[in-house]
Amino acid sequence: MASYKGRGTHGQIVELLGGRIVAGGLPEGGTLDLRALGEELDISLSVLRETIKVLTAKGLVDARQKRGTFVRPRSAWNLLDSDVMRWQSAAGDGSRLIRDLNEVRAAIEPAAVRYAALRRGEPDLDRLRRALERMGAADGDARAAAAADLEFHRALLAATGNEMFARMDVLLEPGLLERDLIVHSADHDDPVPSHRAVLDAVAAKDPAAAERAMLALLAKSFADQTRVSADYEDHAGAPAPHAASPPSPGAGGEEPAR
Repeated sequence: MASYKGRGTHGQIVELLGGRIVAGGLPEGGTLDLRALGEELDISLSVLRETIKVLTAKGLVDARQKRGTFVRPRSAWNLLDSDVMRWQSAAGDGSRLIRDLNEVRAAIEPAAVRYAALRRGEPDLDRLRRALERMGAADGDARAAAAADLEFHRALLAATGNEMFARMDVLLEPGLLERDLIVHSADHDDPVPSHRAVLDAVAAKDPAAAERAMLALLAKSFADQTRVSADYEDHAGAPAPHAASPPSPGAGGEEPAR
């Protein structure tokens, strides 16, 4: 789910209360006293109610007759929502997010790239090439590099010709962008060669080579992240995000049937 784009007082209150809930400042199961919150934040009940609607859509709160408005358990939160992910990172839970993302990527992308190699069309290759060009042109611009990296992986999922795989971008996008901003904001190895190897194998319609290239890309990605995280910990004393173990070369199973 895309992040909430509300501005002004409304957007600020969504940000404040969402972050407070995710950080545990408003505990799971706790009832929200809307009048008291309105007085604390010096906002009208109408603004607060609009805020509650946004947080309800993210699975953070709900309302029931007689019980009122309450914080839902974490198991009900939309953990794929980009705002919820960002609030988790701000609350110190970024390590878990990145670890979970790495494990999901290791399960999804090696399989997806095999189908992409078998089914890709010229428009898919054009999209991948454009993303790779943008990645190479980013030249130290962390946000541009992260956006190009994300577009490359979106294009790969779309190239599978499988609508279910294509929609996996909803699952991968928020965490991948968070991870990319961490890595691309620091010194790291050039990501273009590993991505080009994937593109070349997909262009050659070689699913086995595409899977090997993706496994190598993921291993490099996880290693970059681990190194950057260790640098953060050494210099700032901040906890380092944990990378999942790189996928084994045998991952991915048999080649999909044509």
